[in-house]
Parts: sequence; C-alpha cells; structure tokens
Amino acid sequence: MSDKQFLQQAISLAQENVQAGGRPFGAVVVSQGKVVATGVNQMLELHDPTAHAELMALRQAGKVLNRVKLDDCVVYASGQPCPMCLAAIRMAGISRIVYGYSNQDAEPFGLSTEEIAKALRVAPEQQLGLQFEQLRPNDAPGCALYQMWWERQI
Repeated sequence: MSDKQFLQQAISLAQENVQAGGRPFGAVVVSQGKVVATGVNQMLELHDPTAHAELMALRQAGKVLNRVKLDDCVVYASGQPCPMCLAAIRMAGISRIVYGYSNQDAEPFGLSTEEIAKALRVAPEQQLGLQFEQLRPNDAPGCALYQMWWERQI
C-alpha cells in the first residue's frame, strides 16, 4: 500500500469515529509495509485525556509487536499529532509521521494544538499558568530509585 492509502485509512477511521460520536482523529501504525495497529480518539468515551488516536495505536502496536521500541514503524494520522502524541511517537523511536490535516486546518474548529506546542517551547519553569517545581527526595543526590532500577538491569 502507498502512503496515500495508509493515510486514507487513518482518515476513514476518524470519519467512522465522528459517526459514532467521537472526535475526528484516527491513526494507523505500519511496520514493514503492513498495518500492525490502528486507533481512534477515545478521550470522551474513556474519560481519558491521553486517549488520542496516535497513543491508542502506539499502545496496540507495542502489544502486537511485543516491544516498546517501534523504530521500524511509520505513523499515519488524520491530523497533525499534538505535542503529547509527538513526544510518545519520538520516545517509541519512530522517525516518520505522515498526517493529513494541519493545525491550521483544525484551528477554525477549535481542534488545533498549536498554542500548547508554542507553550512547550518555553522552559517549564517559565511557562505561564504552570507551577513546575522539584521537591528532592530525602535520598538526594543519591537517586536511590534510579540506582535500584539500574542495578536490576545489570
């Protein structure tokens, strides 16, 4: 299948989601030319602000492929991934994203995440409307939690 066909599948999922009462977002994860996972935005149904189409598809892809590194995958999304989804895609090691509708396309409908993306370009402690503070644990600077994890890896 071509990029256009995979993208159309993501858009079709979004259209079906709208018809079912959901938000207009769908995503497809492709590995080695085959669809391994799909997702639609389920924020409203699940009462979960993280249930974006891309994250739902990434979760499913991880289960199907039995791994968290998805660096051989491509994400096709009906809309431009929000900063949260973009971060998750990058953390999964994915380096290619193809999307249909931009934040500019979404803006008239109240669906753009460009303002959040702009805010996140500023250091967290300088962002308006956000209190961001570190309260160091008693073991500081020892980082006992991380040390415990590290020792279990070796």
